Formats: sequence, structure tokens, C-alpha cells
Amino acid sequence: MRARDIQRIAVVGAGLMGHGIALEFAANGYDVRLHDRDEAQLERARGSIAEGLDQLAEIGRVSPAALTSAPERIAMGTDLCATVTNADLVIEAVTEDLDVKLALFHGLDRWTAPRAILASNTSTFLPSQLAAATQRPDQVLVTHYFNPPYLLPLVELVRGPHTSDETIETMRDLYQRLGKAPAVVQKEVPGFVGNRLHMALYREALAIVAAGIASPEDVDIIVKTGFGRKLGVVGPFELSDSSGLDVFLAVTERLFPVIDASREVSPLLRDRVARGELGVKSGTGFYHWTPEVIAALKQRMGQGLAVIARLSDD
Repeated sequence: MRARDIQRIAVVGAGLMGHGIALEFAANGYDVRLHDRDEAQLERARGSIAEGLDQLAEIGRVSPAALTSAPERIAMGTDLCATVTNADLVIEAVTEDLDVKLALFHGLDRWTAPRAILASNTSTFLPSQLAAATQRPDQVLVTHYFNPPYLLPLVELVRGPHTSDETIETMRDLYQRLGKAPAVVQKEVPGFVGNRLHMALYREALAIVAAGIASPEDVDIIVKTGFGRKLGVVGPFELSDSSGLDVFLAVTERLFPVIDASREVSPLLRDRVARGELGVKSGTGFYHWTPEVIAALKQRMGQGLAVIARLSDD
């Protein structure tokens, strides 16, 4: 199957990621079926889809007409079999529970047409684990989005040992048609690539705070207003090449021996979780979170990502 053959898309799971995946395909003219076991979650997804489309319209990523037509292309329902039966592509975005996902992929393998590609938005499990529940391991992969999926262009295409080149190329072509930035992860590893890089930074940030070198607030300032801005336009290898590999060699020789390399989870993080200090969801974490502060953060994130998306289109 080629990207041009994919016309009907099913998204299983209407939560944080699922509704965003569905709205982006619908905004690009695809017919989408969105499933969730919970009717209330589907109702919440309707409101979230409208908000996401408004954001895309504000930055010129969708036309005013799409504000009306895109929701009409999304059929929602709680009948899983009916949702996926005629799909050319199924993207799973349910809870991060391996047993739940395995049962789902086993069902998808039985209910979908033999040509259908089966993808997962998991950030935890390997494609080979999911493919083992099917009779079509060559058509199974992970399509790892980043939140919010309709504003962040990256999708990691993670292949398992049996994922075919045709499946990878079909999905790469499909996402390029959507204006996204698909990146192929050639060998499955825990965390794929994006999360491994993110957690490497987070490990060092925790170590810096735990050692009293800087506060969480100042670490965030350094990342946001320093190299974080640069990494929005150049990657680490582009950056090292442009600065000079000899310069980076000298820096790594000095810093690699002293950068945190612990294989244990930071007590700084464990202790906060043990105290119920979970961040936004509990009202306190490394920061104190009031409803007003939470709303301001969401607005700042949405506006910032929208600006970056607009610049990328220019």
C-alpha cells in the first residue's frame, strides 16, 4: 500500500493525544473515525478538537472553511469493530498498559482488512511487542507523536525487526503530505530517540538542583532563554559541525567525566512523588500551581508553539 491509498483512518483512544491526531488528519481532508469506550471522553474530545482547530486557524495552518468541514469528517463512536473495519490505517492512542494494547492489537488484526497498517502512539512499548499480537508484523510500527500533536511536527516512525520498508516509506510519505517531520528510528530501543534525549537532559537538570548548583527556576531560565532557543532551529549535530568538532571535542573531554551518569532515579524526584507533589495535577511540584498559573502556562505553551509553527511555514 502507498500513501495515496490511505483514505480512511481510525484513531483508537480519544484522550490527550488521540483527539489531536484525529483533528490533524481531518483538517487535511481525511475521513477519520475516532473511538473511545467512554462517551463522556468523546464529548470532551469534541470540545478539544474545536479548540485545536481554532489554534491552527489563528496561525493560518487551516482555512476558515476547515473549521466547519474538519469536525464533520470525524465520526466518533464506542463500537471498536465498527470504527476500524474499513480503515486503511489504525493509530492506537490508548492507556500505556501493555496487556490492554496487546488485546487491542489482537482485535485489530482480526477486524481490519489485510492491507491495513497498524500503528501505536506508545512512548513506552516496542513495536515488536505489539506486532507479536498480530499476523502482520511487517505492517506494524510505532508512530510516536509529541504533545500537542497538531502543533509539533515531529513523528518518530519506529520500526520493529519485521516492519517492512514499504510500511515505513508509506508512513513517511503520508506524514510529509500532512506537512509533518517524520524521523525514522531504525532500531527499536526503550524511549526511542526523542524521549532518550529528553531524559538525558532531565537527569542532568535533577542532578544540578540536587547538588545545590542552581534552583529549578534558574535551570528552566537557562534552558528556555539559552541553548533551548537555538535547538529550535538547529540540531545537536548541526550545532557541533557549525561550531567546530574540535571545539566540541575539547568541551566533551572536560565535561563528560563530571556530567551525571547515574543509573538510579534521582531521590529528588522520588521524594516529591512520595509526598504527593506531582506538579500541575496536585497543585505543587517543583513549582506551586494555582488554576490561574496553570491557565497561563497552557496559553504560553500554545502561543509559543503556534509562533514556531508559523515561522516553520514561512
